[in-house]
Amino acid sequence: MPDPSPLGLVRSLLRTRRTLLADVDHGPGAPERVLVRSDLLGTFQLCELVSGALIELTSLPEPVARAEYVPGTRQAVLAIDAGGNERHQLYVLDLEEAAASTVASFDRLRALTSDPRFGHQSAGVSPDGRSLAYLSNRANGVDFDLWLCDIASGEHRPLYAGGTWLWPASGFSPDGRLVSVLCPGERPLDFDLLLVDAGTGETTNPLPHPQDAATVGAPAWAGPSSFYASSNIGRDFAAIVHHDSATGATTKVLGTGERFDAEVVTSKDGGTVIVIEDCDGADVMQAVDPDTGARGAAVSLPEPGVTNFFFLAPPMLSADGSRLLYTLTTPRQAGDVYSCDLTTGVTSRLTHSPVELEPDDLVSPELGEVASFDGERIPLFIYRPRSGEPRPPVVIMVHGGPESHAMRLFDPEIQALVAVGYGVVVPNVRGSTGYGKLYASLDDTNKPLDSVRDLAAVHAGLEDAGFDAGRAVLWGGSYGGYMVLAGLAFLPELWFAGVDIVGISNLVTFLQNTSDYRRAYRELEYGSLAHDRDFLVEASPLTHVDAIRAPLFVIHGRNDPRVPGSEAQQLTESLKRRGVTCELLIYENEGHGLSRLENQLDAYPRAIDFLDQVLGRT
Repeated sequence: MPDPSPLGLVRSLLRTRRTLLADVDHGPGAPERVLVRSDLLGTFQLCELVSGALIELTSLPEPVARAEYVPGTRQAVLAIDAGGNERHQLYVLDLEEAAASTVASFDRLRALTSDPRFGHQSAGVSPDGRSLAYLSNRANGVDFDLWLCDIASGEHRPLYAGGTWLWPASGFSPDGRLVSVLCPGERPLDFDLLLVDAGTGETTNPLPHPQDAATVGAPAWAGPSSFYASSNIGRDFAAIVHHDSATGATTKVLGTGERFDAEVVTSKDGGTVIVIEDCDGADVMQAVDPDTGARGAAVSLPEPGVTNFFFLAPPMLSADGSRLLYTLTTPRQAGDVYSCDLTTGVTSRLTHSPVELEPDDLVSPELGEVASFDGERIPLFIYRPRSGEPRPPVVIMVHGGPESHAMRLFDPEIQALVAVGYGVVVPNVRGSTGYGKLYASLDDTNKPLDSVRDLAAVHAGLEDAGFDAGRAVLWGGSYGGYMVLAGLAFLPELWFAGVDIVGISNLVTFLQNTSDYRRAYRELEYGSLAHDRDFLVEASPLTHVDAIRAPLFVIHGRNDPRVPGSEAQQLTESLKRRGVTCELLIYENEGHGLSRLENQLDAYPRAIDFLDQVLGRT
C-alpha cells in the first residue's frame, strides 16, 4: 500500500520502474529473444526476454545506455559511460555467461574501447556479426568520425572522417556493404544522410538538399540498394520517401508528411513497412503497402502515448515481419515492451514493470493552445489535479532541446506535482519540433527571446484554464532550464518561483565551457561566440540577474558534459549575494540530468517541498 502523504506520493511515483526495448534477435531457428533495458535496480541495466521469461543480465555500477545483438553469436555490444560524463565506452557481453550469473563488474566484460578521454557511439553491428561500426572523437577530441572494429580481434580502423559530429543512423545495409550515418549541415535543423562503403570508405549522399535546410532520417532498408526514410526536403512536415540507389529515383509515400511528421521502420526483407506519425504529441503506427501506399489499420495502443523518441529505441519488426515490437510510454504508464501481431492485430504486453500507483491513480492531459504576441498558436498539454482546490497553483513545465518537444509520455515530475495539488501546463513554445519545419525555426540564432515571450502568452491563459496565475511557477531542464531562468529574468512580474535543472545561465560561458565536440553544433542554434557575442550576452539570464526576485531551486550534475555545473554555481552565488531565496543541489555522480534513483528520490521531493514552502502550502 503506497504512503498516501504528499511526500509518500512523490516517492511512489519516482519509484515507478520502466522497461525499454533495446534490440530484437533475428537469428534463424532461435527461440524468440529480445534485449531490454530495465531500471528495476535504480539505473538502467540489461535483461533478456527469452520466450517470454525475463532474465537479468547485468547489475553494473553504471547504467547501460545501449545494447545490441551480435548476429550469429550469443553476444551483445553495450555502451556505458562513467558518472554521466557521456564518454561512452563499448563492451562485449557474453549473454550465456550473464544469464547463468548476473554480471556485476566490468572485469566480466570485454572492452572494445577503453580510453575515457573520448566518447564512442555504436553505429551498428554488421549482419555477419564480424564488425562494429562506431563514431568517436578519438582522432582530435572534437569531430566524431566513423570507425570499424573487428569484434573478434579488437582491431580498429578509421573509415570516414567528416570533419563534424556524425550521428548514428540505422547501421549497416542488409548485405553489410554500407554503413549509414547522419551528418549535420551548416544550418539549424539540417541533417544529411550519408552512406559509407564499409570496405573503401567511399561516401554518397543519396538525398542531397544544398539549398534547403532539411532533415533526412535513418534509412529503413527495403533491400541492399533501396530504402525508406523520413525527409522534410521541400516541405514543412517530414514525409516518408522511398529511394532506389540503382536508378536514383526517389518517390514519396502517399499520405505522409501532410499534417504530422512521420518516421519509418521496415522488416529485414523490406516486405513490411511501418509508418510512425507524431499526432499532437502521441504516436500512431500503421502498416503501409510498399507498392501502393495503402494503409492498414493503426496498431492498437492501450491509450495515446509515445513509441519513438530520443531515449527510446525505435520500434522493431520480427525477422519475418509479422510482429512489431516496441516500447510504449504514456502519461499514466512509465514504459513497457509490447508486441503486435500484424496479421491479427492482437497486441501483447511482454513486460510488466513494478508500479506503486496504478494508471487509474494518475492523470492524462488535455490538449490546449494559446495565441502568442504575434498571433502564433502555442500548443500545450494541461494536467489538472484531482484535489478540491478551486484555483490551484500551477507549474509551467518547459521542455529541453531546444530541438525537441513535449509529448504525451510518462513524466514522474509532472505526475508528482499533480498528485500533491499543482496544476501542470506543458507548452511546446516556438522552436519545438513536431509542428513543422517553419515552427521549429522560429527561435533560431537571435530569436530565443521570442520563445520566452511565448511563456507570457501561456501565463495569460492560466486564469481561463482554471489556475491561480498569481501562483505560477516555471520548471524546466537543460534548455528548459535556460527558459526558466530567462522567464524569471525577462518577465519577473509573472512568476512566483522557479526550478532549474541543468540549465544555462550565461550563453557565453556555456559555449566557452561546454564539451569541445558540442560547441560548433550548439553555435548553430544559439549563435556563435565570434559573431554573435553581444546578442549572447544580452540574451543571458545572468546579465539580467538583478531583475530576478522569485525564489529558485537549482539541480545540477557535477559531470555534466553539456551544461557545465559552473552555470548553476555562478547564478546561485549571484542570487544569494542579492538576498534572493535560492537553493543549489549538485550531485557528484550525475551528468546532464539525474539518472540514479537515489538522487531522484533526494532531489525532486526537495524541489516540491521548496515550492510548497515559498508558496505557503506547508
